[in-house]
Amino acid sequence: MKFRIPIITFLLLACNIFSFAQSADDLFSQARKAAFDEANYPKAINLSKIALQNSPDYADIRVFLGRLYTWSKKPDSARREFNYIIKKQPTYEDAFLALGNLEYWNDDTEKALVVVENGLKVAPNSEPLNLLKAKLLNDLKRWQEADLLLIGLLKKNPSLTEARSLASRIKDNSAKNKIGVNYNFIYFDKQFADPWHIASVDYTRQTKYGSIAGRINYANRFNSNGLQFEVDAYPRISNTFYAYVSGGYASEAGVFPRYRAGFSIYANLPLSFEADAGFRYLRFSDNTFIYTASIGKYYKNLWFNFRTYLTPSTSNISQSFSLNTRYYIGGADDYLSLSLGTGLSPDEQNNVLINATNYRLKSNSISLGLRKSIKTFNILTFNVGVDHQEYLKDVKGNQFDASIGYIRRF
Repeated sequence: MKFRIPIITFLLLACNIFSFAQSADDLFSQARKAAFDEANYPKAINLSKIALQNSPDYADIRVFLGRLYTWSKKPDSARREFNYIIKKQPTYEDAFLALGNLEYWNDDTEKALVVVENGLKVAPNSEPLNLLKAKLLNDLKRWQEADLLLIGLLKKNPSLTEARSLASRIKDNSAKNKIGVNYNFIYFDKQFADPWHIASVDYTRQTKYGSIAGRINYANRFNSNGLQFEVDAYPRISNTFYAYVSGGYASEAGVFPRYRAGFSIYANLPLSFEADAGFRYLRFSDNTFIYTASIGKYYKNLWFNFRTYLTPSTSNISQSFSLNTRYYIGGADDYLSLSLGTGLSPDEQNNVLINATNYRLKSNSISLGLRKSIKTFNILTFNVGVDHQEYLKDVKGNQFDASIGYIRRF
């Protein structure tokens, strides 16, 4: 009997502990439902407090309560909950992350950075903490440190699309100016006796409203020389939408269209999707309007984009389609690309056969490319491709393209 009483007492105590833990979990589940399904933060806060009465050191619940206070714009209460867990469980990574975000959202980036660096002392390989640190360094205009940190993150996890997107923004923030040069050589096995040469130089300026670029294109084709002047802009409309606005003029039609213009609306969608829709205008001897739309998707370290162009005429609608893929091997400017297409694209300078005939010319193309950054501010581009193109009805030939480009940010 002397041995049975302690055993019974132990079992009762264990049952009570299990009951409390289970009760805390149930309340935690109800609190999450109240917050996320019902958007009822006061109810979620009350349920979390009751759960913590039974399990005051339950880190997940206390950090969740702190986040509820954060979303309810009660930063002092949120700090109290986060700091409680950091003191009690100094290796609990999520508390540092939540507190760092709180300070960042309350415009105290320096304090947020101290919190995150303390968290990285106990969890140096934490992907969320390192990503938040990169955001903070970007906010503090310590762009080189942020870029190096993101390069390291992307080497370990090339599928981290948020890091790649941030790296692209950091490059734009750190270098407001960009100048580029490009040369394209085009050889024909049947269609033309002489190869084409196309060269361009452009300058881009990043502004608070978006980027704007000026470009001068030179071409030698059809045994003629020509110049084209273009302006492209990407104005930001909101965090979700931005636009593409473009216009161009050439002094002599033929080598280039006399006039060209374009407009598209782009949307950054949930689940790493993006989409756009718009039109292109070309003026050779007649006016040509082309309508375009695309859908894109980031998946791990891959980017896919499917685009179509529709060109209506009096007798039919010419259609072209392209599938573009990027395989990222580093930051936002480090990737291999593959493009497959059918039909003629108005966004390709080497396509001047649009509107050349009422007959729907057929074309199939494939191209491979490499874009590589060197020491952050230098970018090299290489592309090779082949088009199997119909240039007259039932008369086809091959077109071989090779291009090289250089971009300098400053």
